[in-house]
Amino acid sequence: MQRRRLLQRIAISVGAVAVIVGAAVLIPLALAQEKPLAICLSDPTTFPDAGVAGWEGEQLENAATIMQTATALGFGRDGQILGVMTAMGESSLHNIDYGDWETGGFTNPDGSRTTSIGLFQQQEWWGSAAQRMDPATAATLFYQRLSTVPDWHAMEQSAAIHRVQINLDPTYYSRYSADATAVVDALSAPC
Repeated sequence: MQRRRLLQRIAISVGAVAVIVGAAVLIPLALAQEKPLAICLSDPTTFPDAGVAGWEGEQLENAATIMQTATALGFGRDGQILGVMTAMGESSLHNIDYGDWETGGFTNPDGSRTTSIGLFQQQEWWGSAAQRMDPATAATLFYQRLSTVPDWHAMEQSAAIHRVQINLDPTYYSRYSADATAVVDALSAPC
């Protein structure tokens, strides 16, 4: 009898923890303040060799994953464009297992090596290596942080991304706006 009560208390405690964790994730995402659009994605593997605005194959598949993740989290077209812009700027839409330290010897402000990997070049404080190397999970991590940026949807695109990524140059991502818009629009198909 005591064991049954103990198991019931554990089950209740686990349920309470799940509710708290769920609220911690869902409440900020509810603050995304963008009406999600139902999207149907075109199959990125059916695009011609030229792809879309020079982006092709695996790059378009990764963009589609970012868009699907954005939609599932309640972000519409503007949020999708920001996610795709970010991954274009960070990894050229390739899911790479190396980053700024390996390619340019960049260090963190405290002098430590960067640990950037994946589509979004996220460092270890974003999550485990497995999380950062999984495109959908990495996109989720990006959108969770974007949702906490007040009025992100009213900001200049690169400035909003900079608030999430903390890049050295707050205007860095601007150069990817037209390409990201073209990719998002090309991958969005009427349902």
